[in-house]
Amino acid sequence: MDKTIYRDMWQENQEVQPDEELVEQAKSGDREAFGELVRRHRAKMYGYARSYTQESFLAEDIVQDALIRAFLHLGTLTDSRRFLPWLHRIVRNQAYTRLSKGPQKREQVFSGLQHQATEMDETDWGDLDSILRRLARNEPRGSDADSNPEEVLMRRELLQMIVGLLGCLSPRERRIVESHFFDHLSPQEIAGLFQMSQANVYQILSRSRKKLIQEKTRIVVDQYVNSRKEAGTMKKVMLEKPKATQLHTWITCAMALSGVIENTGKKMSFPMVMGLSGHAFRLTIVPGDIHIAGPTMFDFTEVLQRGLRNMGYASNAINERKRSEYPSPNANLVDPGLVTLDARKKRELAQTLPEALELIHRSIDRGHPVLAWDLFIPEFGLIYGYDDEQKTLYAADNCGHDATVSYEDLGRGIVEELFVLSVGEASHIEQRAMLTQALESVLNHYRVQEHSHGNAVNGLAAYAAWQEAYQQGGIEPNGNAYTTAIARDARKNAALFWTELADTWTDQAFDAIRPAMREASELYAKIAEQFAELCRLFPFPAGGEPNNPENSKQAIAILQTIEQKEQEAVVLLEQMRNALSE
Repeated sequence: MDKTIYRDMWQENQEVQPDEELVEQAKSGDREAFGELVRRHRAKMYGYARSYTQESFLAEDIVQDALIRAFLHLGTLTDSRRFLPWLHRIVRNQAYTRLSKGPQKREQVFSGLQHQATEMDETDWGDLDSILRRLARNEPRGSDADSNPEEVLMRRELLQMIVGLLGCLSPRERRIVESHFFDHLSPQEIAGLFQMSQANVYQILSRSRKKLIQEKTRIVVDQYVNSRKEAGTMKKVMLEKPKATQLHTWITCAMALSGVIENTGKKMSFPMVMGLSGHAFRLTIVPGDIHIAGPTMFDFTEVLQRGLRNMGYASNAINERKRSEYPSPNANLVDPGLVTLDARKKRELAQTLPEALELIHRSIDRGHPVLAWDLFIPEFGLIYGYDDEQKTLYAADNCGHDATVSYEDLGRGIVEELFVLSVGEASHIEQRAMLTQALESVLNHYRVQEHSHGNAVNGLAAYAAWQEAYQQGGIEPNGNAYTTAIARDARKNAALFWTELADTWTDQAFDAIRPAMREASELYAKIAEQFAELCRLFPFPAGGEPNNPENSKQAIAILQTIEQKEQEAVVLLEQMRNALSE
């Protein structure tokens, strides 16, 4: 039988059915029955909404919002005979909600990652109210939906997304969430309805919010991968593993910077990357215990992108940190079970994961690996390939790791921070401008004019805090040894950087400062030797005995010598900066 004739016969049969029978059928999943209820009462609901708003388009939006909520919430209607007043109440509540918020702007349909910046500003994806308002607003208006097949498809996908989101909740959680967000019941009313305490209601709503956010991320990631499949771009790409992963350095952020620029056509030695990016001159410590996180307690986006600009590169970065406390746990000292793959999978998904995956795909498709944080341990590494079918990334670092990381595990390490950075093509920048910018960055760090996380201390001020930590005797050996090794590595490369500049940057513009370059190289080489003495006292990872009074006394004396030489180095850097600026 022709489907159209069958549908018409069905509709004729429904004319004699009372609403309560259709409601019961719709509760059991009969979409045609719910469609008939909508057909019967849509005009009446529009009249209700129009009487509240006095504005036709807004009334239509309100009705469509209400119908979405009715569709989702139908199972909670205990008395099917009360369908019409129940639906009227939803329309009324939606009208009050809209009117209380003032004029509403029409938004484009949400589709995976392809959103406008203004939409992201208006929608708080960490807040369930905002998510539901966003999803509901994307329902097309009546005539548009009938005439535009794309709108019909998008509406269907929207409903599937809503149902998928709420499907991650337990039946009890879903009933409470729907009562709060769709029926607009207060926690006090919900507590009375479900015979529980208000505290329990708040707890369930909070837990449900987190579940919904996680499910939303999973859905968007799946949509993103499916969109690549439909566009014919779903594939497996593996670049050659970056040579930077073979570098012997403790400073993994500079290693990763070196890796992302390998294939850009601009050749730079590792000391040159260290110097121009500023990492050869950095010192950041955590006062008191000299925690292992100290050297990486800086704003990744600000510092790494500024370093790339100094070298003539634009870049894109995505950063999301779920932990608010600093410093993060020392991965070397926590329960080993916390750094396993199973532990990663139990942590929350990063909400920016879809955007991060898109950035990774774009960069690798252009032939450039991506810098990433905490792929295996809380250090920087490189992503150099992907497999859409398996949803895995190919990644490596210079700490001995070379393995795959699943899409969903990105940003779920012990630090719970997602950070990825891709580099653009090299742009022309004169050597004089490169060095001037680098010196400005370095001097800002030395003079503590750079933002630090938590209670970390930067630059020259770090030496006094480090000496005080030795005096107090509360140093954590592993973290102290790591911080010392980082500092020695940095200053060794600072010496090499100034030597390379003096020898290879032959432009006459540098003749006036070439003697200062060589003097700076000698000074940083001596600083590196002093740090090497500290490394022998406190080897990483064992750490030695930094709280032993005799060792502390010796360490303080060495740090005082280093601090004096660093102050001399800063004077030289300022002289060079001033000469270049003239």
